[in-house]
Amino acid sequence: MKTAVPCYYHLDVEVSPERIGQVRRILAAHLRLWDLETLVEPVCRGAVLLLEAIDEHATDKNTSIELWWNGQHLITAVAENDCELRPDLDLRACLEHIAAMSDGWGCCATETGSKVIWFSQRARSGERVPLVPTAPAPSLREVLQVPREMPVAALAAAAVDGGR
Repeated sequence: MKTAVPCYYHLDVEVSPERIGQVRRILAAHLRLWDLETLVEPVCRGAVLLLEAIDEHATDKNTSIELWWNGQHLITAVAENDCELRPDLDLRACLEHIAAMSDGWGCCATETGSKVIWFSQRARSGERVPLVPTAPAPSLREVLQVPREMPVAALAAAAVDGGR
């Protein structure tokens, strides 16, 4: 069962290849703590894609990562501090992957000229149990026969009697 208590987590990190694996484990631990096991893989994959792109293209490697859980959606935001980094050029392939695997995403500029890239994942119920109709409980009252269980001759007689 997903917890409905809103949760928030913030992490500041200087991106390097070594730190990306650590950040993935930290984010996964928080999602498990919040009972969001089903979101660990897509959220961590998206965050790692963004961090790898920032590591490859940005000159300022300082980033902030935030997670917001509102009971239905988890929003992951990665803020980078490099004013020269262009999402439409440098991060295009990364953003295409993010768009394909998330329920929503976006990019916005801050007052300082840096960018925040966010994506959301909707929590889905873990295991679906098919509904099985229950048989009606036997009754002690006398019931009419279902027409498909009556012989054809009895149906014809009932039709003639009912039409008078």
